[in-house]
Amino acid sequence: MDINKDQITFKFKDDPMIISVTVVHNPKQLPALTDGFDILLLIITRDPNLINHITNYIKDGVRIQERWVSPSALEEWIRNGDNRNLIHWLLKGEILLDQNTYLEGLRHKMLEFPDDLKEQKLLIEFSFFLRKYLQSKEHLLDEHLMDAYNNILEALHHWARIVIIEEGSHPDATVWSQIRNINPGVYKLYEELMTSKETLKQRVQLVLLACEFSVMSKMERCCKALMRILHEREMPWSANELQQHPQLAEIKRELPLLLNKLVKKSLIREVAIPIDDDFIEIELKYTSA
Repeated sequence: MDINKDQITFKFKDDPMIISVTVVHNPKQLPALTDGFDILLLIITRDPNLINHITNYIKDGVRIQERWVSPSALEEWIRNGDNRNLIHWLLKGEILLDQNTYLEGLRHKMLEFPDDLKEQKLLIEFSFFLRKYLQSKEHLLDEHLMDAYNNILEALHHWARIVIIEEGSHPDATVWSQIRNINPGVYKLYEELMTSKETLKQRVQLVLLACEFSVMSKMERCCKALMRILHEREMPWSANELQQHPQLAEIKRELPLLLNKLVKKSLIREVAIPIDDDFIEIELKYTSA
């Protein structure tokens, strides 16, 4: 199904609050790609009243969804990978309006995949990986096998995304199709976890062991963005200061665990700062190694 692009352009072109409009077609009628609609209109706006606004409607027999988003939210999606279809929307969508070539520039940046964006995404994926990996180990010790399985499957998914990012690509909604060509070994682990004739416990143990040797060795590289922030000043950072840092907003909940692990690996230093004159309470702060 198709739509009249001139009508869409005319509808939005005189609105000064609209920065860009891109149209995403769904020719294969894949429900997850555009929430079951024939067409997705992604509208980047400055209007605070329309941020995160969604409108669903039918026009000339075509089912259309409008998604309104701010530039800051869009760029956050790109950094943290929350919306797995976003890469397809931005790279494959047809740009209809684009003030000051904002969307074209963003698309170009994504294709170039600069080091700062890559490091940010690696930090996010590793933080989530670490949480799921450690939860799986704990559940396995307590013989909660299904919980251990679910957590290691999620950890493996984050591992795959780390590998894809390291190769210079953006993870998309079809991570396992991507990883099959980039790193057959990680894909093989996924297959073993899903289809092996070993017991569930043995399958989880196998992937945990692989994670321990392969992914934990990536900690320093994946946490480069955080370690650079710690190096920005001589004074140590409190946990709260780091959680309020704008570049760490996406991993705010994961930071305490990540900091603790980095200290144990001697990749950063933990500094004890007395809170009162009597040394009754001592605050732990963090600085570069």
